[in-house]
Amino acid sequence: MSELYAAWVGREESRTEYVNVNTVAAMAATLDWEKTPAQGEALPPGWQWLFFNGAARRSGLGTDGHPQRGGFLPPIELPRRMWAGSRIRYLNDLPIGEQATRQSRILKVENKVGKRGSLWFVTVQHTTTCQQRDCIVEEQDIVYREATPVTTATSASATPVKPARHEEIAQWGREVWPDTTLLFRYSALTFNGHRIHYDQAYARQEEGYPDLVVHGPLTATLLQQFALEYGDGRQLSSFDFRGVSPLFVAHPFQLEGREADDGSVDVWARGPDGELAMSAKATYR
Repeated sequence: MSELYAAWVGREESRTEYVNVNTVAAMAATLDWEKTPAQGEALPPGWQWLFFNGAARRSGLGTDGHPQRGGFLPPIELPRRMWAGSRIRYLNDLPIGEQATRQSRILKVENKVGKRGSLWFVTVQHTTTCQQRDCIVEEQDIVYREATPVTTATSASATPVKPARHEEIAQWGREVWPDTTLLFRYSALTFNGHRIHYDQAYARQEEGYPDLVVHGPLTATLLQQFALEYGDGRQLSSFDFRGVSPLFVAHPFQLEGREADDGSVDVWARGPDGELAMSAKATYR
């Protein structure tokens, strides 16, 4: 670790806000739920990402729509950043309508060199408390990487490059059709200005994606609900996920899962060509 970024390890910030019932209702409508979770009920898993998001001024945004480097996170200069995965522990229900606090702390900053060049990994621990109880503890991995050279072929193609197939045998599955409205609404609800989710020209010409990118946390939220549906009424105790390859708007993907020998459930998302997009493990309480 460079001495420059070492100074960020241990840095903390805190955000407090109400788990707003109107935001919850908007999320339920976005996911097309028939029943909206009511005030006083437990916030569904993954929906905590609707809250505690900073409101950077428009003049403080980078060209990608993210807040400019600096502040709480280290000012790593690599141009591309992504949420690579998380390890989440659900300890107690987070009641809708109550005031909650999220305490964040940078655990580590690491540099690695991969096939595509230099990578920086920042791990942040978020602890969400309500009514003097720890409700959610999450370790989030953020990856900074170099820009991928954009060619005419990559920016104009409408078909994603195929990664390796996922050969896990599923016991159950469901198809998801991500459209532009779903991506727009989720960006609005999470106050996420990253242009890869709504600006097709930017996604293709600047970042080399074939189309708009489905949000990783949205996929992780869908997988958590998917795991609950096959949990026999049990609530999640933990959910660990890792992003593998992107999913794109208007390209249907599959949520799949199977029971593991230890009583947990393995769930994953596969792209339209069978490629693994996200893998996860859920346990219950």
